[in-house]
Amino acid sequence: MYRRIHEAIIQSPPIDDFDVFKESKEQNFFESQESLIALCTHLQELRTTIEDLDENQLKDEFFKLLQISLWGNKCDLSLSGGETSSQRTNIINSVEELKPFILVNDMEHLWSLLNNCKKTREKASVTRVDVVLDNSGFELVTDLVLADFLLCSQLATEIHFYGKTIPWFVSDTTVHDFNWLIEQMKGSNHKWMSKCGADWENSIKMGRWVYHDHIFWTLPHEFCVMSQVAPDLYAELQKAHLILFKGDLNYRKLTGDRKWACTIPFRQALRGFHPAPLCSVRTLKAEVQVGLQPGQAEQLAASEPNWMTTGKYGIFQFDGPL
Repeated sequence: MYRRIHEAIIQSPPIDDFDVFKESKEQNFFESQESLIALCTHLQELRTTIEDLDENQLKDEFFKLLQISLWGNKCDLSLSGGETSSQRTNIINSVEELKPFILVNDMEHLWSLLNNCKKTREKASVTRVDVVLDNSGFELVTDLVLADFLLCSQLATEIHFYGKTIPWFVSDTTVHDFNWLIEQMKGSNHKWMSKCGADWENSIKMGRWVYHDHIFWTLPHEFCVMSQVAPDLYAELQKAHLILFKGDLNYRKLTGDRKWACTIPFRQALRGFHPAPLCSVRTLKAEVQVGLQPGQAEQLAASEPNWMTTGKYGIFQFDGPL
């Protein structure tokens, strides 16, 4: 459907770069201002004290910003039928109370991996984190805040982002969305939002943030065939020390959208897709979930029959050497 919409538009030269979902995506950003200001203020305060944090404090901040990025994934216009899905409340205050809704929590693995890279990194060497993006608007800001923190904490030295080549699943991020959002941040009349925008633009200019898109992300293939169908993209992902796959559609493609038993190991469901250590950061909006403990799914289904599709629950599901 999304390809058909795009094909119809590109056959009309005056509007061949028109995004039919642009207005909805921009509305999501503007309606989330209060939460964005709180998030940017938190980041800027953190940046001023980050060198004084001990390892445990740094880890706590890493976990907090990971969780904010996770719950930012609730803001999905394809789930809400295009209705408003903005983040109107300060998400930072909700992190602790939302913890019980994380069904698989592999954040410790992510910390161990990146902290070990930081400790063993030679002076001129690189620690690269790749982020396969999902929604623009509020969720994208949570991803960029996390990316900013990874650089200023030296848990990573460069971040590579992957977006869609065409408007996709209503609110998915395109290069236009990515650049538009940074411009909006930079032009904000709130000093910390504006500072974030300027810092992020500078990260791009310095080559510490790199944006990619690739047609594979909007093809119907599951990710286990990427090495055959898009070997260039697979080779690019292999350069990462860690890949974060945001959102539900990426999870469905990671697992092949199959009706797996909920206890099947994540690694088995990936069916050979192991370009680098990877983690799904996802709120559940589709009827596929693997890697749960025996009885966990049954317990959830007994109290909430729709637990797989409401976006209420989330996961950090890691695959890679431990």
